[in-house]
Amino acid sequence: MSEVFEGYERQYCEVSASLFRKCTAASALDGEKKKQRLSEIQSGVQEAESLIRKMDLEARSLQPSTKAGLLAKLREYKSDLNNLKSEIKRISSPNARQATREELLESGMADTLAVSTDQRGRLMMTTERLNQSTDRIKQSRTTMLEAEDLGVSILQDLHQQRQSLLHAHTTLHGVDDNIGKSKKILAAMSKRMDRNKWIIGGIMSALVLAILIILYFKFAY
Repeated sequence: MSEVFEGYERQYCEVSASLFRKCTAASALDGEKKKQRLSEIQSGVQEAESLIRKMDLEARSLQPSTKAGLLAKLREYKSDLNNLKSEIKRISSPNARQATREELLESGMADTLAVSTDQRGRLMMTTERLNQSTDRIKQSRTTMLEAEDLGVSILQDLHQQRQSLLHAHTTLHGVDDNIGKSKKILAAMSKRMDRNKWIIGGIMSALVLAILIILYFKFAY
């Protein structure tokens, strides 16, 4: 069901139940108090009519499978509002109390009152169901918010782990650079050592040759 329709429906049920209570109270009043109460009732009727129009527009904008059930409900609410208007008209008549007594003697009025009572009962049940739906929606929203908080916490942990991995990668990259530099230094030292070996070997060969020459001349003469 549309949440927008449920919101209008809940408001209508509350307004309708309040209007029925005010009608019952107004039927026992006289004079200015009764006029004041009837004025309040007329304002409530206008609000109820506005809510029915809003529910009708919302229901007709939905998918056919959903729309049919909502329009059926709406017909009941319109019938309920018509009965309420009839009750207001009766209460507003100059001889309301006398008319009430006469109408109560007629079976038709008795049936109408029974229907109104049944409709009020359905309205109360609908209001209760709407309240339960509202509670479930609130619980669902609370669960969603808790899940959202958990998701944010997980994302924060993942972000911290990513930063740690990036830092470790940077550190390893620095180590690789140092190892590369060390390899270059060792290679250069190895080349110098090889060159020094050749130089020393050359010097040693020259010395040996010089000694041999000296010895040759010494023993030769």
